[in-house]
Amino acid sequence: MKKKHQPLSSLDKALQINLDKEKYGAFAEIGAGQEVVNWFFKTSGTAGTVAKSISAYDMTMSDEIYGKAQRYVSRERVKSMLDHEYDLLIERLAAKRGSDTTFFAYCNTVRARGYQDNDECHGWMGVRLQLTPEAEPCQILCHVRLLDQTNTDQMEALGVIGLNLIYASFYHRDSLEHFVESLLDNLSVERIEVDMLKFLGEEFRYVDNRLCSLQLVKSGLTPAAMFTPQGEVVQPAEVLYAKPVALLRGSFDPVSNLHLDMLEQGKRALQRHLDNSKEREFMSLCEISMNNLLEEGADKLDHLDFLNRADALQAEGQTVLISNYSQFYRVANYLSMYTREPIAFILSVGLLVELFNEKWSSDLDGGVLESFGRLFKHKIKMFAYPWKESKDSEVVTTSNIKVDPKAAGLLQYIIDNDLVEAIESSDTKLLNYSGVQLKEMIRSGNEEWLDYIPKAAQATARRFR
Repeated sequence: MKKKHQPLSSLDKALQINLDKEKYGAFAEIGAGQEVVNWFFKTSGTAGTVAKSISAYDMTMSDEIYGKAQRYVSRERVKSMLDHEYDLLIERLAAKRGSDTTFFAYCNTVRARGYQDNDECHGWMGVRLQLTPEAEPCQILCHVRLLDQTNTDQMEALGVIGLNLIYASFYHRDSLEHFVESLLDNLSVERIEVDMLKFLGEEFRYVDNRLCSLQLVKSGLTPAAMFTPQGEVVQPAEVLYAKPVALLRGSFDPVSNLHLDMLEQGKRALQRHLDNSKEREFMSLCEISMNNLLEEGADKLDHLDFLNRADALQAEGQTVLISNYSQFYRVANYLSMYTREPIAFILSVGLLVELFNEKWSSDLDGGVLESFGRLFKHKIKMFAYPWKESKDSEVVTTSNIKVDPKAAGLLQYIIDNDLVEAIESSDTKLLNYSGVQLKEMIRSGNEEWLDYIPKAAQATARRFR
């Protein structure tokens, strides 16, 4: 039975660290006061932890200390802060107390709520630390979104989560699940979102940061997380800002040639709709929802199975998005936070029919009509790929699609208004088998599956044998 996480109070966490004679560090905080180090000042034994505290708010002063930056609230900025503060600790204190001290530096750079300000409030924070005295340092970075509406509340929340990150770095690093869940100790998801977490350094070489993304979504700290084809976990704004997006939702279990063809045909269709007067890069995303990963219950998550799907998608050069969204309009809302460019959903006609099922809008007073209204209020377009119910069935497209008669008028409306556009398959043979059928082929030794799964994904697909 899973042991329930029992959080300490923030004061008790700060006191425990203060009384731990081995841990000694520097704090640098820019953008929301010095709320993290303040926890250590509020309790006894501060001199046992805090070597230095600084807050360089003036840009000229900040640049003189940490170097110039294109953006002051960024991954690059917090890394330069960690570099400077940690190196200074070692330079000045290692000779005196390095043999029995694990040094650390905590830094953050934050954009909190300003006067008459409604822009996005967020921040980068990180800890660089030694795991044992005189060891090479490791590093933990994360990105947070501040959801409170007032500057005072945001500062308070930032102080708590910064303390939680430091505490987890010391005492929860042997369990990724406990580490992630403890970040919200004495907070709530209504106040803070953590959408990126990354472990760096030789001592953390066995940590797969893709699993950090997965755990953040599973534990509810963020509705979605993302990593690149290289397995690099990223904050969505870093890769989506000002870019059109083509998204394919699926279980990708296994990744098949059908998925790749859907993406290719959808991307071509999106490109035709973009303004060709200027060259623009757009992002293609493969989204796996937690519904497709937790098929056996909320507490049963097969990490190896997830990594196999991720490996296969990455081998095909795909950026992976993990989300806990079941409804399409929620995905649209999420993506629209990071880009104002067009967003394309690539889906099979079979899935398009499923969107008219009332169960996907049972939480909305306006039902299916409200669901589609919320979806298309953004720059959303759907590209519908042909579909077959079985190998010998008729190919279904937007020209012969059938839905519940009560929804037929709504379907015709979105087609007539060019909100849904048909795309073709490069080879209708790809429609012959579902993922479930392909897995059964692999299990039974039917080598026909090799024609339906790309070579780069075949190694991971063999796990079904």
